[in-house]
Amino acid sequence: MLQLLKYLKNYKTDAILTPILVALETIGELCLTLIIGRFIDQLSNSGTTMHIVLSYGLRLLLVALVCLALGTISGLMSTKAAAGLSKNLRDEMFSRIQDFSFTNIDKFSTNSLVTRMTTDVMNVQNAIMMILRVAAKAPIAIVCALVMAFYTNWQIGLVYVVVIPVLFLCLTGIARVTHPIFHRVFKTYDRLNGVVRENLHGIRVVKGFVREDYEVQKFENISSEIQKDFTKAETTIAFNPFLMQMGIYSCLTFIAWFSAKAIVGSGNGTILAGISMTTGQLQNLITYSMMILMSLMMLSMIYVMLMMSRESVNRIQEIFNEKPSIVTPHHAEGNIRDGEIVFDHVGFSYVGDPANLCLSDINLHIRSGETIGIIGGTGSGKSSLVQLIPRLYDATVGSVTVGGKNVKEYDLEELRDAVAMVLQKNVLFAGTIKENLRWGNKDATDEELIEVCKLAQADSFITAFPDGYDTYIEQGGTNVSGGQKQRLCIARALLKRPKILILDDSTSAVDTKTDALIRKAFSSYIPETTKIIIAQRISSVEDADRIVVMDGGKIDAIGTHEELLKNNKIYQEVYESQQKGGSQDE
Repeated sequence: MLQLLKYLKNYKTDAILTPILVALETIGELCLTLIIGRFIDQLSNSGTTMHIVLSYGLRLLLVALVCLALGTISGLMSTKAAAGLSKNLRDEMFSRIQDFSFTNIDKFSTNSLVTRMTTDVMNVQNAIMMILRVAAKAPIAIVCALVMAFYTNWQIGLVYVVVIPVLFLCLTGIARVTHPIFHRVFKTYDRLNGVVRENLHGIRVVKGFVREDYEVQKFENISSEIQKDFTKAETTIAFNPFLMQMGIYSCLTFIAWFSAKAIVGSGNGTILAGISMTTGQLQNLITYSMMILMSLMMLSMIYVMLMMSRESVNRIQEIFNEKPSIVTPHHAEGNIRDGEIVFDHVGFSYVGDPANLCLSDINLHIRSGETIGIIGGTGSGKSSLVQLIPRLYDATVGSVTVGGKNVKEYDLEELRDAVAMVLQKNVLFAGTIKENLRWGNKDATDEELIEVCKLAQADSFITAFPDGYDTYIEQGGTNVSGGQKQRLCIARALLKRPKILILDDSTSAVDTKTDALIRKAFSSYIPETTKIIIAQRISSVEDADRIVVMDGGKIDAIGTHEELLKNNKIYQEVYESQQKGGSQDE
């Protein structure tokens, strides 16, 4: 927990002042106890007079008002500090995640990252709020009350020495039992979050196959696991109040008994011999007992909160301790000469294991401005290959060069700014069409937006919307079709005017005529850009300068459409299947 306090930043003043104000409030409460005790003794000795009542009453009122003010201010400050820490943690975590490579994200999983930024941060916020207020107050109250109790009557104060260690040992035992359970619960929360996100993302499929009951049952099963673990943990923790109350009433019983013996003088000949007490001192000891044991009760509540937040802190700290596997090198190159790409004996594994490669011995030289088609079966490594160019992943074996330099030598921002990728399942963000397009160029004019949309064959359906280019796109682009989404993403990429354009099966949802018009636009709008087109349809790549045929993570053949039809069996089979059994001469 202490490791996260550095993220208080501009809320440090509130965090520092809160315990100080709480300490002053606690001292004020002790003063109230002393005043009441003296008031009782003076009434017993002198009788009741209005002067005494008013004198002590004004003192009590003044101290009570000061305690009220200190408590209110410290409460506001602790809330501000805890909420501020929560905000800073989320900001830092989100910023950190932006620096993660896909390898880092795959390690945690998206579901886990979302849970860590929401549930875990909230647990830490609640714990910090409790620590600043209660954890600062309880120890001070215990120490001060013990000092005052021993000062009042040290023999009777020995009762606390017996009770407090016993309670502490019991709390330690409870913690040892419950901590592993909370560790398991947060892992289950990740799975629960995954089920919810998967269901909402694929709700159309769920409804299309009438699988609502199955999804409900799957959710209930995971929810039941959380209920079972929490019930076990909370049942164990439920012993806290029982132990605390037992300690409170035991102390009160012993103090009342010993004090009564001392006051009435019936302790002669026992361990109470020689002890003298007044009624006011008895009242003070009882108040100190309540203060000490209620503080222990508060500490037990904090203990429970800390047990829950401890696992959250560890999960948050894992994100901060994770080092991005792909970073900008020192003295990085910023100028990318052109779109020339060279794969030199490249091998790649998602787990970084050279003995378990999904791409192996890739040798490919792509000239700047060249159009390259890539075709192959599912799982042949097409997408994995192109993701090495902008360093979404790093090659496990060999090297990838762009513009004559190894991609690892470039500034990451400069490299990725020079490469535009359009995926089959590309993402549109919540906002207007204009806002989404300007991801390609934030300073683009309306005329430039219209131009690239015409080239991407998107202008016709955009202008058909009532709000045109100001049409609002729902999160994930759910209010546009798959083909419309792909064309908007292509327009966004064209607006970037990249040196390398990668289309990863990004025209699969459009018809062949529109596909041909889009590819024709590439030649006129970005002739000097290197274009890599991954496709399942041969018609999408047959006009490419060269076509790469991939199979089993390796390059099976490279050539033009005509050369591959003559010499490559895989290409021939794909062509014939798409021609519905027609001969290759048709």
